Amino acid sequence: MLMPSIFGDDLFDDFMRFPGDHEFHGRPVPELMKTDIRDTGDSYELDIDLPGYKKEDVKLQLKEGYLTIQATRNENNDEKDGSGKYIRRERFMGQCSRSFFIGKNIEQREVHAKFQDGILKVTFPKQETKKEIDDRKFISIED
Repeated sequence: MLMPSIFGDDLFDDFMRFPGDHEFHGRPVPELMKTDIRDTGDSYELDIDLPGYKKEDVKLQLKEGYLTIQATRNENNDEKDGSGKYIRRERFMGQCSRSFFIGKNIEQREVHAKFQDGILKVTFPKQETKKEIDDRKFISIED
């Protein structure tokens, strides 16, 4: 039986918490990098939510068929009173990333990205699926 803690959380909450339950810069992790994937017929579009990030904070890499999106953010909030003494001083550095397998035949030049209003839109063509040729050889049975 778990007993309530005077600090508001159970002693084991942090120890037994799943990675998706933590917060990242005051936001629950599941709210970061929410992704909508849309099939447009001949291509795919990804809309990735990155609120609070800037274009220069986001990097995309294509390697061995995996598209990896990485966002890094550094903040330094300094507030001083009139005499220069700190009233509050906070620093934050965080990073998040996601990878998607988009196909080994997709080349970097075929992937297009646009960042606007905290949403990263990535477009890439569908990977052509090669039809397997039936290369089975049948042997006839002699009489």
